Amino acid sequence: MAVARTRSVALMGVSGRTVEVEADVGNGLAGIHLIGLPDTALSEARDRVRSAMVNSHYPWPDARIIVSLFPASLPKRGSQFDLAIAVAILGAAGVVPAERIAEPFFLGELGLDGRLRPVRGILPSVLGAAKHGDVTVVVPSANSAEAVLVPDVQVVPVADLRQLVEWLRGGADPPKPEAEEFVETPRGSSSTDLDLADVVGQPVARRALEVCAAGGHNLWMLGPPGTGKTMLAERLPTLLPDLELDHALEVTAIHSVAGVLPPNAPMMSRPPFVSPHHTATSAAIIGGGSTVVRPGAVSLAHRGILFMDEAPEFPRPVLDALRQPLESGRVTVSRAAGSVTFPARFMLILAANPCPCAQAEDQGDTCRCSPTVRRRYLGRLSGPLLDRIDMKVTATRSSRRELLADRQFVETSKTVAERVLMARERAAKRLAGTQWRSNAEIPSSVLHSDYRPSAEAMRPMTACLDSGALTARGLDRAVRVAWTLADLSDKDAPGQDETNTALSFWLGVS
Repeated sequence: MAVARTRSVALMGVSGRTVEVEADVGNGLAGIHLIGLPDTALSEARDRVRSAMVNSHYPWPDARIIVSLFPASLPKRGSQFDLAIAVAILGAAGVVPAERIAEPFFLGELGLDGRLRPVRGILPSVLGAAKHGDVTVVVPSANSAEAVLVPDVQVVPVADLRQLVEWLRGGADPPKPEAEEFVETPRGSSSTDLDLADVVGQPVARRALEVCAAGGHNLWMLGPPGTGKTMLAERLPTLLPDLELDHALEVTAIHSVAGVLPPNAPMMSRPPFVSPHHTATSAAIIGGGSTVVRPGAVSLAHRGILFMDEAPEFPRPVLDALRQPLESGRVTVSRAAGSVTFPARFMLILAANPCPCAQAEDQGDTCRCSPTVRRRYLGRLSGPLLDRIDMKVTATRSSRRELLADRQFVETSKTVAERVLMARERAAKRLAGTQWRSNAEIPSSVLHSDYRPSAEAMRPMTACLDSGALTARGLDRAVRVAWTLADLSDKDAPGQDETNTALSFWLGVS
């Protein structure tokens, strides 16, 4: 009887922390004891591990077994420690060589028959293990497609406990992930059913969508129903370029923790599009949970788009909760057990009707809402929230003649996406050597020190700042939009025309 140790990973949000699993099989009253702040799911691992070992035809030690999870002060949650606990007990009982299990990381949930079941959060767990250098990670076969996305890590996929023990005993080459187990989403692919050319009669809104895609800006569209606000928002992902590798890993890790990765396509190379229902709670939007904190819609939309249709119908506290992640690009969820931080840098797209009855007065319809009702309806979108919106566009109903005339000017998503890609490349070249990759990410201090337009171009905006039409935050956002317009026009710096256009967009003048 001896002590054996191995390693596993505990998830804190989307960050992996190394956990050392020790098993001591010694004299005393037969039984198994888990120490190290396990939760209910982890405490139940005692029965799962025992049944898995017995049904895999390995002897269960008739002795006192103590399993310690270090560090003891770190809360351990979930069933991904099952495999590490089983391997540590097998090593302490002498079934497998203790030296073979000391260095690898073991992740996975055990079934009662010894099968290894997939678990959430494999990608961030493997990323946490990779911090230790060239390591070996044993994962369930169903999770191997996700685990191999991490470079410089040897992934060993196993289907059941018996297969793992035979490998640890024999010392032969480890099992290899089969090629068909992981299929990366083709880069550049998007839904073929959506195309910007489907939207006619809204040239200003289409242009605003292009500018938002080029600079990563937030957008608010105001107008009666039937003007194409939802259609425009749904087609915004078709204008965005593919995610870079580091961003793709971030997005995939968040969706892995949430358990919403698409099957057979673990790498999310396209920007996500999240559109929550207006009855969603603050926990669903921001993130939360009573025991295990899960990412919310703002984190699932990281490096992508969060679209809130019928925005005034959302509860006021939910809308105001967006203000902090819009500024910082992350959200911190605090609970009694601790705090968890999730990344949340997204493009916010809001769509709203002008009033509850949504009648368009410009087309001769009679609005039944009083000024007080209209003001109260749009007042659900607070001033501080709207001050964080880069561009505001009013969408009006188009006549049949306007729709027919606009058809010759519409462009496909592919055509617009090419201009967006070139604009982003110009911005990336200008921001080379910094941590920012789009105009919307440039902080205020750097914006006015290194990327401030000329005094002549700033004159109309400073005048609006002096008159109170713009806040200091609004001034910064107008300058960022001006840089994006300059990138789209292939100019080195925003001039008077670009700045005035940006100011008009920000103030909602079409």
